[in-house]
Amino acid sequence: MRERNPLVPFAALSASYFAHIGFFNPYLPLWLKELGLPIVVISLLASVQSFTRVFAPYAWGALSDHTGERVRLLRLSAAIALLASAGLWIDGGPWWVGLVLLLLFTHTSSMMSLTEAAMAHLVAGDWGRYGRVRLWGSAGFLVTVLLAGAWFERFGMRSFPAWAAVTLGLVLACTLWLPDTREKPQAHAAHGKEPVGPVLRQPAVRWFFASLLLHVMSHFAVYGFLSLYLDSLGYSKATIGILWAVSVVLEIAWFFGQGRFISHLSMPRWLVVCGVAMAVRMALTAGFGASLAALFLAQVLHALTFATHHTACIAMVTQHFPGRLRGRGQALFTVVGYGVGGVVGVLAGGALASRFGFSVMFGVASLLAAAATLCAWRVARLEPGAG
Repeated sequence: MRERNPLVPFAALSASYFAHIGFFNPYLPLWLKELGLPIVVISLLASVQSFTRVFAPYAWGALSDHTGERVRLLRLSAAIALLASAGLWIDGGPWWVGLVLLLLFTHTSSMMSLTEAAMAHLVAGDWGRYGRVRLWGSAGFLVTVLLAGAWFERFGMRSFPAWAAVTLGLVLACTLWLPDTREKPQAHAAHGKEPVGPVLRQPAVRWFFASLLLHVMSHFAVYGFLSLYLDSLGYSKATIGILWAVSVVLEIAWFFGQGRFISHLSMPRWLVVCGVAMAVRMALTAGFGASLAALFLAQVLHALTFATHHTACIAMVTQHFPGRLRGRGQALFTVVGYGVGGVVGVLAGGALASRFGFSVMFGVASLLAAAATLCAWRVARLEPGAG
């Protein structure tokens, strides 16, 4: 009998997890708007996910490093998230929605960092192989962002909680399919955890995290407000879904073919290229929102601003946080970028959009991307062999 590829269950988990994200993140602001909430409250509730990423991933990552039970922790977090989603059916006002989202996101926000850490030894630095696993996540996102856009356009936003239950049920099922393995503690583990401080004191690592913070902060203009921005310009929900889908199609194409291209530049150099693309993308969105062609071009750049950037970041985290540091390294990637960067990006974006409008907010995001590019350039100067 042919032995099953051990990466297949990870591909399935990536597909189901990002299928959940593909409907939840783009349409959560529209569901909250349907509940009659103002934009400031919507931005606060949308920032709950990023807030949980400030503390949850590192806590889960440290626990997984200590126990080696990454797969069991994934199953536990998926089960609790599914139970928490039941609270979305209850009309308890913004405070209730905030509490439900806090519980749900505390358990979903760390799932990808745990997954990346669990499969890192299987990928073993083969970023072409990694891309072919990760593209299934993009495919899952694509399916639900299109289906949900068409569904919500026809039937309205009231079925949002049902979508949450179904997609989180799929996530739980895929965690049960993962190989039931436990990583053995390394020799030094008996004398306490390997300290992460010396790694964080390296200048290249500090500049990397600064670049990550600013880049993802800029990106949250898209994650938090693109759907609301397009809705305010009169685009239909189906068109909004298509524009999201364009970005994901290019993301899939990059992940599929990145094995051929990723070695052409060092990872720090890729961070520079991604930062430039991000600045251009945000500028196009800010200045040409009324032009469908300009928005299409901006979404095409997602292949660089997310897919390439994500692979480069994971590669650098894997390089600087090996072995028993892996769980905490992946968690720090989530905490700094999607936690701190997400909280600040969504809250500041909401304040800017409510006072000055969405165009100004996307313009500020372009400036943040330019600053991220400068930090990435500094990393490229400091990393041996990165030039």
